[in-house]
Amino acid sequence: MATLPDGRWYRPSKADHARSLEPSDGAKLVTWVVLVLVLLYFLFPLYWLIVSATKTNAQLSEGSLGLSDDPLSTMKANYNALMAWTDGMFWRWVANSVFYSTVAGVIGTLISVMAGYGMSKFKFRGASVLQLAVLGGLLLPIALLTIPLYIVMHSLGLTDTIWSIIIPSCVSPFGVFLGRMYAATSVPDELLEAARIDGAGEFRIFFTMVLRLLAPAMVTIFLFIFVATWNNFLLPLMMVTNSTELKPVTLGLYGMMSYFDPTYGAVLQGALLGVLPLAVIFLFLQRFWQAGLAAGSVKG
Repeated sequence: MATLPDGRWYRPSKADHARSLEPSDGAKLVTWVVLVLVLLYFLFPLYWLIVSATKTNAQLSEGSLGLSDDPLSTMKANYNALMAWTDGMFWRWVANSVFYSTVAGVIGTLISVMAGYGMSKFKFRGASVLQLAVLGGLLLPIALLTIPLYIVMHSLGLTDTIWSIIIPSCVSPFGVFLGRMYAATSVPDELLEAARIDGAGEFRIFFTMVLRLLAPAMVTIFLFIFVATWNNFLLPLMMVTNSTELKPVTLGLYGMMSYFDPTYGAVLQGALLGVLPLAVIFLFLQRFWQAGLAAGSVKG
């Protein structure tokens, strides 16, 4: 207890907020239980993937959730089986996925922020129609557009090339939407007018000033495009049919699964190794990604 200057007693708060805002013990317990269940829901598939990569087909059929008796030797055998079945192309496929996702992410991020900046800061005829078209693009799944994209790429003679995967992956309606919402409030009109009065052109203003202000949104857009390109399966399945060297890792592992009586431990180990670049990029860009999401949600 503490005493006020007039002599009255009161119970001081132990936290940095008022006691009236403190949740009850029951609410805290429910929150912790829900958070633990959500954590287990997201971590269990990763745990199962790691454990399954150490087992043979017979051990996987047993349904045990623990490691195999000799996990190191089994992992080595599965890795050798993976390399043997893919003729040593597995790491080439991983490199292809990294290349496709990185190039599409960089180009798609630049296109998205340029389009978003232009839609938010320039007045032109048809702007509202264009914004509705972008919002409509958010409702269309990429699988629905795969066959039309294949027809276009085939007519241009781009199938079985890297461009048949990169070009469609560079377009992101979500990236344009996020770039427009972020640029609308993060780029002051006064700053643009001052730069124009000083004689700076629009390209110079964008590449020397606007890009720095849009950096958090750019990281978020890049990660979304990178992950979407990495996980896209139907598009490379349609576009790359005659070239083994151009396959991404998702398509390569699918070919292994379609083989008669595959070594599932080897396939799962390939999936585990193939997801490592995604984990590294997320850990490296995590703080920028969180900042971009938070800023975009507040400004939107």
